[in-house]
Amino acid sequence: MPESTLPKTYDFKSTERRLYEWWETNGYFKPKVDPAKKPFVISIPPPNVTGELHQGHAMFVSLEDLMIRYYRMRGWPTLWVPGSDHAGIATQLQVEKEIQRTDGVTRAALGREKFIERCWAWKAKYGGIIYQQLRRLGASCDWDRERFTMDEGLSRAVREAFVRLYEKGLIYRGTYLINWSPGLQTAVSDLEVEYSEEPGALYYFKYRIAGKDGFIPVATTRPETIFGDTAVAVHPDDERYRHLIGETCLVPILNRTIPVIHDTLVDRDFATGALKITPGHDPTDYEIGQRHGLPIVSVLNPDATMNENAGPYAGMERFACRKKLWADMQAAGLTIKTEPYTLNVPRSQRGGEIVEPIISTQWFVKIKPLAAAAIAAVRDGPPHGVKIVPDRFTKVYYNWLENIRDWCISRQLWWGHRIPVWYAVGDGKPDGTMFCARTEDEAYQQARAQFGPDVKLEQDPDVLDTWFSSGLWPFSTLGWPDDTPDMKYFYPTSVLETGYDILFFWVARMIMFGLEFTGQPPFDTVYLHGLVRDEQGRKMSKTIGNVVDPLVVMDEYGTDALRFTLLTGSTPGNDMNLSLERVAAHRNFANKIWNATRFVLSNIEGPVTEISNSKSQITNYPLPERWIVSRLNRTIADVTRLFEDYQYGQAGTLAYEFLWGEFCDWYIEAAKLTLNDGDPHGGASRAAAQARARGVLVHVLDQALRLLHPFIPFVTEELWGHLPHREGEAPALIAASWPEAGPTDEQAERDFGLVMDIVHAIRNVRSEYHVKPGQKIAATLVAGGQAELLKSQRSLLAALAGLEDAQFRIFEAVPEKPRRAAALVVKSVECYLPLAGLVDFAAEKNRLGKELAEAEKQIARSESLLNSEFAAKAPPAVVDKERAKLTALIESREKLAERLAALK
Repeated sequence: MPESTLPKTYDFKSTERRLYEWWETNGYFKPKVDPAKKPFVISIPPPNVTGELHQGHAMFVSLEDLMIRYYRMRGWPTLWVPGSDHAGIATQLQVEKEIQRTDGVTRAALGREKFIERCWAWKAKYGGIIYQQLRRLGASCDWDRERFTMDEGLSRAVREAFVRLYEKGLIYRGTYLINWSPGLQTAVSDLEVEYSEEPGALYYFKYRIAGKDGFIPVATTRPETIFGDTAVAVHPDDERYRHLIGETCLVPILNRTIPVIHDTLVDRDFATGALKITPGHDPTDYEIGQRHGLPIVSVLNPDATMNENAGPYAGMERFACRKKLWADMQAAGLTIKTEPYTLNVPRSQRGGEIVEPIISTQWFVKIKPLAAAAIAAVRDGPPHGVKIVPDRFTKVYYNWLENIRDWCISRQLWWGHRIPVWYAVGDGKPDGTMFCARTEDEAYQQARAQFGPDVKLEQDPDVLDTWFSSGLWPFSTLGWPDDTPDMKYFYPTSVLETGYDILFFWVARMIMFGLEFTGQPPFDTVYLHGLVRDEQGRKMSKTIGNVVDPLVVMDEYGTDALRFTLLTGSTPGNDMNLSLERVAAHRNFANKIWNATRFVLSNIEGPVTEISNSKSQITNYPLPERWIVSRLNRTIADVTRLFEDYQYGQAGTLAYEFLWGEFCDWYIEAAKLTLNDGDPHGGASRAAAQARARGVLVHVLDQALRLLHPFIPFVTEELWGHLPHREGEAPALIAASWPEAGPTDEQAERDFGLVMDIVHAIRNVRSEYHVKPGQKIAATLVAGGQAELLKSQRSLLAALAGLEDAQFRIFEAVPEKPRRAAALVVKSVECYLPLAGLVDFAAEKNRLGKELAEAEKQIARSESLLNSEFAAKAPPAVVDKERAKLTALIESREKLAERLAALK
């Protein structure tokens, strides 16, 4: 028998740390491999090694830990693989700031090798912080399997994947228009560019016709790119410019000649209908330039200053050049006008600066063949494909993959997976001869076979996009490309849980890579959660100052309170607003469970009758016991069904409502009568009735704690350990079995539901008449066919409704209804509560009369307002609000009149 006493209050600070260490030390997080059983596996979305815990982490950890704990209790071998991401750009920026602060040097001055050493040192110093914070949230990961995207095993997997794709012709090196981040000095993918509407201007200017007096009016939002123009395009059917097709015109200031061409892609209705073509700095212009064989002129340096092609403006910052060039064009008579124009500005997701489309030589993945397989996998769905929850994101997924462009995977960084390609250098070596290999030794073997033993190689300086290694995460963490025992047993994984905002960054790429390298989807289900916003629905931002730090919240309210708020406040794919009031309420819920358990433990020192969820065992039990066990069984069935349907928020709410609203508020109150007085319903000895009540209390509490454990693991584990358990039961709740629903008793639920409704109704009347909580009142129930039922529950009704035993009567029928009584009808039962002794009739009549007069006054004012011009002139929302107010006032008047009439 466990210790039967608990401290008066729940100290979550000491309990959480102690329990987590106990779980981990005893190996509860490790899977119990059973070849006969299918495992349940989640690969954690690897947080950045630079990261500090935020609400996004708290959300995914809470959800994934809930899934893992649920399946562990269902008896599945469960594995949650932890790890972190090297976060190429983010880590490099952090280390660059550190060396500038501590050593006063730049990355370039330090050199690549020493800089990478500093990155590893930074990772060693700070990389473990996020893991301790994940532990704080209760993450039951198998920490012995912790992985890092740049550890040796995963690095080998990255090289293997690159080489395989290269050998299949799916990776290539080419010169194309890419997104360039001037601040980060690297290429970024389309997904890493965020567009924002910002005020700008449309600049109208003249493109003079060479050798003639005329000009073509052209408009642009980026005058500084004029130096990269290689044509002016018009629509072939545009009567305004058709005669100029084939002419040449002069680039402003530089006077370089370019042709006038025609293309159907030109929008005749935009601006002047003539389009300057800058293939080196605009995607549409690049497409037109490729079709017409136009030269590509780049005018920007990597740092977004103007290069030599800008002539006298070379070296100027891009926006300073824009201002100076426009002023010079005005002085030269080349401008027409400017007008305000809303721009769709591309900004780097990481750095925030404006991204520039530039021509650059980069590495790309030929993505269409991989995307086609990934589309088919989701169309097929499980068991051989993938299901996305919620389903509405399936269309978004298809749309993106069907319109996908080749993926630029090279980054001009130092921290990351170096591209496994080596170039032959030295005299007599063809320019660009490259060798793609898994190791440098393998590359030398290839090179020496072609050029002899003295060949020298240099590795490509670029690194891979971080999402390339992340795309391999579900199987590289299990040992791929080797066929390890973990790979054989735990792959494919089960659920990929993550935010909808990285459906394309990460999820789609994992599906593509999983199919390509393993022949199977890496998981069968994708569960997408939404963003965690502040209480007003705003995105959390340090700039706004509305960031809610989960560590601070856990310090104040406890981990369980935060977890339960996130889990019950969210639905698949939808954002949630985080309210600290709700967190505080859920801390109170933990305290409520604590106090309920203290009550149960304080009353089980005598004999306890063990029961199960079997209906046969409790058929002859009194109504409250039959009711609570039936409600328990129904709740278990509903919560389990909701878990299987991924409706975790509803599942948690149901369990909450059962434990607080039914077990604590009703059954414990009913059990108190039995524990204090024996069987209030007759039919059992005092000792037997008490043992039976103890058994039901323990059983229901035990099962409810199991239901709630995936949501609030700490308080449930602590309390469950104090309950008595059958021999052979698991030593910890984390390892205990999930409840199995037994049969329900609908008659018991209907009968006890009537008792509850009557108590509610009487309590409402007591509240309306301001009856003191401890004051007993008289009551007469006219119950017809329900009279015998209510008589059997007379003691319970009296205790819960605060009725005076000597003045509480239950009849099938009465010849005359009681006068001067509050009359209630609850289903088929009439309830009469004599008002004599409850209220001072004169004072109550006076009070109700004043309230009725005030209500009449307010109704007259509101009706007058709504019958005036106000209804036609005021905003509809304001008018609707006033109408709703009038409806409420009329309802209040009717209730006041009824209560006044009852006093006569």
